[in-house]
Amino acid sequence: MCGMCACAADARRRFFRPVHRNAGFTLVELLVVIAIIGVLVGLLLPAVQGAREAARRMSCSNNMKQILLATHNYESAYKRLPPGWTEPGNGKGWSMQARILPFLEATNLADNVNFGFGYTESFVDVDGVSTPIAAVRVATYQCPSDPGDQPRMGDDGPEYYKLNYAANAGVWFVVDPRTGEVGEGMFHPGRYFKFRDCIDGLSNTLAMAEVKGWTPYLRDVGTVGEMDAPEFAEDVCDLGGSFKQNTGHTEWVDGRCHQAAFTSLFPPNHRVACLQSGVEYDIDFTNMREGRDPSNPARTYAAVTARSYHVGGVHAGAMDGSIQYVSESIDREIWQQLSTRNGREIAQWP
Repeated sequence: MCGMCACAADARRRFFRPVHRNAGFTLVELLVVIAIIGVLVGLLLPAVQGAREAARRMSCSNNMKQILLATHNYESAYKRLPPGWTEPGNGKGWSMQARILPFLEATNLADNVNFGFGYTESFVDVDGVSTPIAAVRVATYQCPSDPGDQPRMGDDGPEYYKLNYAANAGVWFVVDPRTGEVGEGMFHPGRYFKFRDCIDGLSNTLAMAEVKGWTPYLRDVGTVGEMDAPEFAEDVCDLGGSFKQNTGHTEWVDGRCHQAAFTSLFPPNHRVACLQSGVEYDIDFTNMREGRDPSNPARTYAAVTARSYHVGGVHAGAMDGSIQYVSESIDREIWQQLSTRNGREIAQWP
């Protein structure tokens, strides 16, 4: 009987003996874990990128708000608005962005500006080095979503710095050098408008809009006389001119339209695709740069489109200081009406 008990006990021990397994993952388990991690990263990455872009958009909107406040403070101090461009006698005319520097807490920079001479003749001390003012980075003029936040180089080092917030120069016509006649916008060559000149209302008239730095453009075709505005973007390519690959909106000091302004001929982010040497570029156009050739009577007409690196639209500011994110699908006629100071339209912010 004892022998049978011993056998039974031995059998139970063999049956209930613990099985020792390898504590590591099998290949299948490891692949499943990697797949799950990949799915989670795929879900989280867009959310992180979206959050970062939302923060950049907020910072961009704040920059524009500071510029609009500075413009209002300029008007309060001088009882007039800054001109879009001023001619010092050599074509190197200053921008309205340069005029409002003292009201952007950029006093040191502003103190070294001499508006009686061209912008290439003003310098400022940066870390013990005499630096062209044109090459100094003004942080408020930089959209954090623009990847080209860097100086434009010349033969002797940094020569210019870009901007992303441009002044409203109207729809298409900018200035006639012979008569001094200007277009419908709020900031034009040699014109110190006042708020009372904004007949359409400060809340319904554009002051600023975003632009992309390093924009390609056609310039100085020099067509004399009146020019009809192109109806379609592809018509701009047929206007001709000298092609510059990536220097538009790279000179915050320069008040010419292709550097410091925009026009509303096309709605925001509208692509103006032109082929140059077999490569397609999204371009701007200027018939004749302001002050480029005093002997040439050609008017300045410009198709300088508001653009941004944000999705779906651009930040734009009204003359009353308000800011909206304007969809690129805005009706073209409404966008143009918002850019005129005295068109007597009923257009309102969408």
